[in-house]
Amino acid sequence: MIRLAFHGGAGTVTGSRHLLQVNGTQVLVDCGLFQGLKELRERNWAPPGFDARTLQWVLLSHAHIDHSGYLPRLVRDGFRGHILCTPPTLDLVDILLHDSAHLQEEDAAYYNRKGLSKHAPALPLYTERDVVRTLRQVRTRPYGGWFELTPEVRVRFRDAGHLLGSAMLDVVVQDGGRQVRLLFSGDVGRYGMPLVADPDSPGEPDYLVVESTYGDRLHPAGEPMAALRPVLERMLERRAILLVPAFAVGRAQQIVYLARQMVQAGQLPRFPIYVDSPMAVDATQIYVRYPEMHGVPPEELAGERQLLAGADVHLCRTVAESKALNSMHGPALLLSSSGMLAGGRVLHHLARLAPDPRHMIALVGYQAAGTRGRALQGGAPSVWIHKREVPVRAEVVDLGHLSGHADRDELQRWLAPMKQAPKRVFVVHGEPASAASLAATLHDTHGWDAVTPALGQTMEL
Repeated sequence: MIRLAFHGGAGTVTGSRHLLQVNGTQVLVDCGLFQGLKELRERNWAPPGFDARTLQWVLLSHAHIDHSGYLPRLVRDGFRGHILCTPPTLDLVDILLHDSAHLQEEDAAYYNRKGLSKHAPALPLYTERDVVRTLRQVRTRPYGGWFELTPEVRVRFRDAGHLLGSAMLDVVVQDGGRQVRLLFSGDVGRYGMPLVADPDSPGEPDYLVVESTYGDRLHPAGEPMAALRPVLERMLERRAILLVPAFAVGRAQQIVYLARQMVQAGQLPRFPIYVDSPMAVDATQIYVRYPEMHGVPPEELAGERQLLAGADVHLCRTVAESKALNSMHGPALLLSSSGMLAGGRVLHHLARLAPDPRHMIALVGYQAAGTRGRALQGGAPSVWIHKREVPVRAEVVDLGHLSGHADRDELQRWLAPMKQAPKRVFVVHGEPASAASLAATLHDTHGWDAVTPALGQTMEL
């Protein structure tokens, strides 16, 4: 008997958790935090819908917190099995989970000092000690090779093209006299993007679990470098600061790489680049460690050319270095996290720069509902930062060209090599309208049986 249950990433674009049950074996595919709206974040404190103590395995598609961020809580609640992922994903998860725990411990301490919590005392969802225990349970596997979880369940990781180390998960189940193949897409990347490979072909799964972050829309046409260049030219002309709320893992490295390429090609004059995120600094070092994973020659990452570093790239680790940027006038490119303006150092820069029409703010990734990034994307005249209303007069640029998720047509391109219709497609990890739209597209275009499972729903395969 094969069952698939959706305990996250269903009806929402966050908190991916898919439970595969094969007779007595329980495998959780991804283990993410819910993010964005308060009602979503509160789900992190609710029982997950399964018993962590009965799980044997967790398969992790990639390191982003909406796919990995619940792992320490799972361990805290009794999970003692192994977590399997690719080697770069382990390296990235290490820094992302420590950062997540640190922020939660800081928030709990703040609420306790200010007496703002309904609970006494306020507690973090998990601590850095839980992260250390979690990382001891991680085992890595390379792309391409099959490995056995049980005699009934085999798995392999293939490149999803979304992020360094990101994987789609091929799962083959032997259930009595039948063999069933499932494919979990993870987050599907795009084609021709810097510092990531194109996504591998999906093959011929019997059942497909596919993300739908951009399932109802298209990214702007054109190459990322061509889109970024005029924005940087306006920055230089105005002597402005271009603030990029960038995801510390993936997007920050891509933007630095593209900007440095344009300067070294003589398309732009030299200008300073500030990366104000300790996590982004650590992630950059991990990117340099795996040149074979993204097709960029080692000499372009760490040699004379230094396309991720160099004299013009200033890496800010400390709070003092971050505060010193308040005296900077431009022109300069300033990257800081978080990418959706949900918290972190970037809020201090946003509060300073947003009221000045000379400066610019570039949104370069998905902006979840309820975040300041989504508000800016929608043309909000002001945003609330640290309990005060900040007017937005700076130019806001939406650089969807740099998104790491495949859009509707790119998902279609990814699926095009499939010669046989899957028995069923489960459309997940998208806001309701986006997931429903992609399901309708797959049905209308291919005649596939595509459904959008509800949170907590279990399907028998």
